[in-house]
Amino acid sequence: MCLCNFIQSIAQICLPDIRKCMNWQAISFDWNQVRAFLATAEEGSFSGAARVLKTTQPTIGRQVSALEEALGSTLVERNARGLNLTQAGRELLDHVRAMGEAATLISMVADGQSQEITGDVTVTATDLISSILLPTILKPLRETAPLVKIRIVAASDIRNLLQREADIAVRHVRPTEPELIARHIGDFRASLYASSAYLDRAGRPRAPRDVANHSFVGPLEHARMIEVLNNQGLPFREENFTMSSDSGMVVWEMMKSGFGMSLLPEALCDAEPCLEKVLPSLPPVQFPIWLVTHRELQTSRRIRIVFDQLARGLTAVTKSASA
Repeated sequence: MCLCNFIQSIAQICLPDIRKCMNWQAISFDWNQVRAFLATAEEGSFSGAARVLKTTQPTIGRQVSALEEALGSTLVERNARGLNLTQAGRELLDHVRAMGEAATLISMVADGQSQEITGDVTVTATDLISSILLPTILKPLRETAPLVKIRIVAASDIRNLLQREADIAVRHVRPTEPELIARHIGDFRASLYASSAYLDRAGRPRAPRDVANHSFVGPLEHARMIEVLNNQGLPFREENFTMSSDSGMVVWEMMKSGFGMSLLPEALCDAEPCLEKVLPSLPPVQFPIWLVTHRELQTSRRIRIVFDQLARGLTAVTKSASA
């Protein structure tokens, strides 16, 4: 079976109307091999995969090798520093994750577990993501896992996880701490926006140099933002920062109220009728979205069901934003 056919067969399992599209004869893969590959990709090593799957490292290695042989593609590159996914491995990973999440939900529904999972799960994200995105993303859990209680901590500090103040974190940087695992969900695109009222008053720039005399609303720490803006050819300086806050929601509201321009996610701003993209031909800034949790908590059913729902919802947002 080639990689293309394998992905198509996975898609048939994960599509919602399974009765209309299931082709049983096309499904001929070994789930144990697929699960070994998924665990290896998420844990970053054969030893990590063996630990979470409660088997041996040689067994994981054999299963991944068998999957590569069956597909006729190298999925994992072995080197002295560890393991890296090949292009084929990265292309396969999203489909395999969807398959794993579907299998988890199917098994839970089959024995009623999803309705019986109880306990608290604390999620931390920036206040902007917490306020605007998470309510919609997490809403389906009220039906699939109604007994799970979710706490949202609006903060940007990774210490929320390290100090066990949170179970799952949505972050823009990948953590380096060995006790944490992270999944790259996708990338948000950020562009320069301002309210129509502000642009009516201050004028609409026609070229990047025209922003030099405009007001900018941004974070309290200006240096990093100025570097990002300058790299985009936008000549903002310290004096342009007329309003600042350590709260993304405050920056958001000040920008909407007409205090100046700001660099914010397209996924949020494009849905606001009072906002306009400034210099729309300018390439957007891309920044990653990482979903982070503790290694041992990934085996918790209540953590896993919330983690997977966040992954699905945030992936949908990043894909719609890049479309």
